[in-house]
Amino acid sequence: MKILKNNHISKWGLALGLGTLLVSTSACDDQKYLNPTPATAISGANAFDTPDRVLGLVNGIYKAIKSVNFYGGNYYIYTEARGEEFINRTSNTFTAYEAWNQTLNAGSNFVAGFWAAGYTAINNANIVIQGLADHPNVVNSTLTKQYIAEAKFLRALSYYSLVTLYARPYNENQGASPGLPLRLKAETNTANNDLKRSSVAEVYAQIIKDLDEAEADLPLNYSTSLLNTTRAHRNTAIALKTRVYLNAGNYAKVIEEAKKIVSTSTPFAATTGVAHKLQNIVEIFTTNYTSTESILSVPMTDLDNVTGQSSFPYVFNANAEYNLNPNGIWGNTDWRSSDLRRTFARTSSGLSFITKYSKPSPFLDYLPIIRYAEVLLNYAEAEARVGDITKATELLKAVRNRSDATYAFAESAVSSRTALLSTILKERRIELIGEGFRSNDILRNLLPLPAKASSVLTAPEVLPSQSNYIFPLPNVEIITNKLLLQ
Repeated sequence: MKILKNNHISKWGLALGLGTLLVSTSACDDQKYLNPTPATAISGANAFDTPDRVLGLVNGIYKAIKSVNFYGGNYYIYTEARGEEFINRTSNTFTAYEAWNQTLNAGSNFVAGFWAAGYTAINNANIVIQGLADHPNVVNSTLTKQYIAEAKFLRALSYYSLVTLYARPYNENQGASPGLPLRLKAETNTANNDLKRSSVAEVYAQIIKDLDEAEADLPLNYSTSLLNTTRAHRNTAIALKTRVYLNAGNYAKVIEEAKKIVSTSTPFAATTGVAHKLQNIVEIFTTNYTSTESILSVPMTDLDNVTGQSSFPYVFNANAEYNLNPNGIWGNTDWRSSDLRRTFARTSSGLSFITKYSKPSPFLDYLPIIRYAEVLLNYAEAEARVGDITKATELLKAVRNRSDATYAFAESAVSSRTALLSTILKERRIELIGEGFRSNDILRNLLPLPAKASSVLTAPEVLPSQSNYIFPLPNVEIITNKLLLQ
C-alpha cells in the first residue's frame, strides 16, 4: 500500500502513526524473500525522510482521533449515555451501561480506553511537531507550517475532549481544579511517564494557544468538499475555539471568534475560507456528509469496520440498546412534529430510537465533530449571556427555522435574558442530540446529571458535589504515573 502523495488524505483511512512504524533488519536473502517487509514498514529513524512518510505521520494523527475509543464511536456512546436523553435497555457493560447509571469506576474499560486513545492522538501530534522541527527541509515551508498546524489542532481537540470528562468543570472555580498531565513532548518510551497534572485553567490555556497557532497556519480551504469536511482548515480552528471559550465562560471571546465565520445578518454564513452555512438537516445526515455545514466529521469507509459495540449507530439504532427518553427532550412539546429533526427516529414496540445515523452494517455514516449549527448556537448563547437579546434571538431562529420554517418562539421564551438562555439550551438539546454534547452541556452549567428510569432500570441524579460527576482517573494511569495524584 502506498501512502498518498501531496497534502491529501483519504477519509482518514490510509494513515501511519508511530505505533505502526516497523523496524526491520534483514540478515540474508532468505529472510528477505521468506519474510518480506511490508511496503509500509519504515523505521523510526527514517520516518521523516520523505514527504510521503511525513504525510503518513500526519494522517496517523487523524487515524488516532478516529479510534473506536475516541471519535470513531465510543466518545459518542458514553457522552450521550451519561445524559438524560436516552434510556438503557440491556444493562450491557460493554455499551456504556456504567456511564448511563453513573457507576463508572477507575477500572472500567472505557475509562482506561478513552484516556489511552486521547493521549495516543496527543503523542502522535507531538511526534509530528517535533519531527518536522528536527527535519525542516523534507517538505516545503508552507506544508511544514500546515502539518504542524494540523497537529496542534488535533492535539487541542484531544485535550479538550479529555479535560471535559476527567476534570472538574472550568466554570466551577475558573479552572483552579487539577486537570490533566500536559504532555507536549514526543515520547517513544516510558522514561518520562511520571508527570503531575496541570490545572484545568492551564490545560485550557494550552488548548487555546494551540488553536490560535493552528488558525494562523492552516489553509483557508482545500480542493474538495471531502477534504474541507475531514481535514482541519482555518475555520475549523475558529469553530472549535467558540466551543472551548463557551466552556470556559469567556463569552466575549466566543463572540469575537464567531464573528470571524458568521456574517452580521441572515442568512448567516462564513464569508472567508470555507463558505460554511446551514444546509438541509436531513441531507447532511443521509446523503451529503460533506456539505458546507459540516466543519469537521469523522469519515467512515469499508476499511474501518466499526460495526460492533463501539459503533454508535449499532448500539443506539440497529441493536436498539438505547431508546429515546419520552421524559427527555424527545417528549418536549415545543419540538413540533413538523420539525424535520423529528424524522431522525423510528418506532418499535412503542419505543422511539434515534436514526440520525441510519446506514446498515458496516455503518458508514460520517460522525460529526463540529457543525455550523453548533457555532450559531454557541454564538447565540454567548450573546444572550452578555445581554444582546436581539442578536441571540436571530441566531436561535436561524437554527430552528431551518428545520421548522413556520415555527415562532413564544414571546415569553425570548423576551428576557433568563428565558432566552433557557430556550437556547433547549435548542441545543434538540439540534445536537446524538452528537456527544448533552453531558458536557450539563457539566459546564454546573447542573445535576438528571435521574432517569425505565420500567426495570434506574439511574440516580448526580449532583455537582459528588465524585462521580466526572470520570475517575484510570487505574492504569494511576499505577504507571507516580506523580498523577500529587
